[in-house]
Amino acid sequence: MHNVGNAGHTDTPSRDEVGKRFSNGAQYIAGRPAKGTSGRSHAVVDPSTGAAVHAYELAGAEDVDRAVDAARAAFPGWSTATPGERSEALHRFAAVLAERAEEFARYESLQCGKPLKLTREFDVPGTIDNASFFAGAARHLQGQSAGEYSGDHTSYVRREPIGVVGSIAPWNYPLQMAAWKILPAIAAGNTVVLKPAELTPLTSLLFAEAATEAGVPDGVVNIVTGTGKEAGEHLVGHPDVAMTSFTGSTAVGRRVAEIATSTVKRLHLELGGKAPFVVFDDADLEAAVHGAVAGALINTGQDCTAATRAYVQRPLYEEFVREAAALMETVRLGDPFAPGTDLGPLISHAQRDRVAGFVDRARAYARVVTGGAAPGGELEGGAYYRPTLIAGARQDSEIVQCEIFGPVLVVLPFDGDDEGIRLANDTPYGLAASAWSRDVYRANRATREIKAGCVWVNDHIPIISEMPHGGYKASGFGKDMSSYSFEEYTQIKHVMFDNTAAARKDWHRTIFGDR
Repeated sequence: MHNVGNAGHTDTPSRDEVGKRFSNGAQYIAGRPAKGTSGRSHAVVDPSTGAAVHAYELAGAEDVDRAVDAARAAFPGWSTATPGERSEALHRFAAVLAERAEEFARYESLQCGKPLKLTREFDVPGTIDNASFFAGAARHLQGQSAGEYSGDHTSYVRREPIGVVGSIAPWNYPLQMAAWKILPAIAAGNTVVLKPAELTPLTSLLFAEAATEAGVPDGVVNIVTGTGKEAGEHLVGHPDVAMTSFTGSTAVGRRVAEIATSTVKRLHLELGGKAPFVVFDDADLEAAVHGAVAGALINTGQDCTAATRAYVQRPLYEEFVREAAALMETVRLGDPFAPGTDLGPLISHAQRDRVAGFVDRARAYARVVTGGAAPGGELEGGAYYRPTLIAGARQDSEIVQCEIFGPVLVVLPFDGDDEGIRLANDTPYGLAASAWSRDVYRANRATREIKAGCVWVNDHIPIISEMPHGGYKASGFGKDMSSYSFEEYTQIKHVMFDNTAAARKDWHRTIFGDR
């Protein structure tokens, strides 16, 4: 396993640069930056070094109220803009994002520790594509066509925006999650208040700024950066917020649901995952090994769709373990801004220690084939953890059942196809999965019977703007991306016109008088 040094690179934003760039605060309300008023501050930390790069004032309840007021004030104008007008604004938004792509990539890498090649080639292009998709989709918000279903009436369906949407995004993909929360909501005519994670607010602030630059009206997109307990819960419980959209852990999602349902809000939850990676004995072994390592290590494993449980049919099991471990050992850890870096740090030292705790406890009942430790040397100050492969664990063990959110892949054998699919479904989660086989009937059965919101065949991880993303079971409900996301962000209204012009209708006689 190779380490790339942490010597610093010219692409890395300096502390002074970050301080100047975000000197006006970590809130964005009614089209302009603002400072939080909670009286408490927080630091954005570069997880590759552990050094604070920017301190800012956290939002309190009053800041949330101001943001909701701004969104509420902007709603009448934005919701009545024509689909074409909203589409044009989103096309301009996509163009601004594309012009500023390098800036977004650098700040995303800085605050998250992602390798620059990942933010340049995955996070930022995906966000731009999302904006372009929803610019087009904004013109296609349609209900059912009109019809005379009763004989005496014409009915049709209107699809209308809900109002102010209060969204909460996680720290693992702050830019993409801001896009997933904001773009379908505003394309449908809603206005948004987004609370990003306190650890990673920078690109969400840039995203809102880019919306203003593109001509999206003030108040349509607002950002409040505060703690979940104060700003987040106040946003979810706010009486003027009509809908809550949350992405994060299942445990926190339950708390969000408690607050949202107490105020009878529309609710969308995208929660945890523990994606199975099922390799049948006729699979292309090389493709499966490469897919498993890439799928397990993307974003240092901090991805709710990451390949975390590889079930390999017994004839291929031992060779899969050997080859996957050998491939993991070639992965280069290092400075996110160094050209040769494959894998960056985890988001924080606390998250690294959490991942290490799972692996250390697993040593009592399983075998750590490779990894299982933090690197030393020049990387010692960062939140790094070596790519880790574990074998020999029980299906009911913690390492198999719990979401780890780190660069850890557990490999288990299975015998018949029935067993492989049963094991794949044997966790509380159901966000994503993959099946690996050359047999179309075998693969098709897996796609039918694995209970997950997305099932890949002979690949794992790729997502596209045109297709929905969301889970089954404890992974939540509702869809991000695609036109299916409009089901979350619109209300359906039935409109019925009388066609008879009769003052005395036959059905009135069931209430008064005689026929």
